[in-house]
Amino acid sequence: MEVLIPLAILGIVGLLCPRRKRRRLIYPMMGVVLFFALIVSPPIITLANWGLVYSLPADSGDAVDAIVVLGRGPDLRERRVEIAEELWKAKRSSYIFASGMLDAQQIVERLRENGLPKQRLAGEACSQTTEENAQFTSVFLQPQKIEKILLVTDPPHMLRSLLLFQSFGFTVIPSPTSLPLKWSTYQQMQLIIREYAALANYKLTGRFKPRTANELKYLNVQATTKITNWNCKI
Repeated sequence: MEVLIPLAILGIVGLLCPRRKRRRLIYPMMGVVLFFALIVSPPIITLANWGLVYSLPADSGDAVDAIVVLGRGPDLRERRVEIAEELWKAKRSSYIFASGMLDAQQIVERLRENGLPKQRLAGEACSQTTEENAQFTSVFLQPQKIEKILLVTDPPHMLRSLLLFQSFGFTVIPSPTSLPLKWSTYQQMQLIIREYAALANYKLTGRFKPRTANELKYLNVQATTKITNWNCKI
């Protein structure tokens, strides 16, 4: 319905314009509006999202070493807290780790408020990208022999996150959350397009390949230095 307003305006302007301007200006603009309406339509969004999730492995229901919750902004934070708590209560793992500069602290605090034991919660507030989520999480968890994780993030973000965490040596079971019901189709499509672009970029730059021992050593030193300097351990 939102597309009808600009179409109606263009139609009125078109009626007032000379035929030549109508063909050169108004009709192309109407075509752009219709194309935009098509790509943000529910069927196209559903199809685009399916392309990001169809290859994800199903949740086996196995217990894991840790539940890892990725930050993704305030709109998505509360649902992640709920899913992490549900997984913990289902005894999938007794340990939850939150990752993300703007969200990890709040996620851990909300879980504490909900009664989860403080000693079973941890996180890092250093990471600013999905790759850093995987990098900094590995610095904290792998020395503890934590290798099998449940990964909590939204469906469009899950494939890229899973591939990155696997490249750092984790065995990953995806546990996707839902997107906010209040989000418009435009907001959803923005997120989906960004994920397709990021997947292509990461694939072309080789960031999904398993990290070599030397790469991991270098990245761990880099991450440890940042964690110490920024004092972002939770």
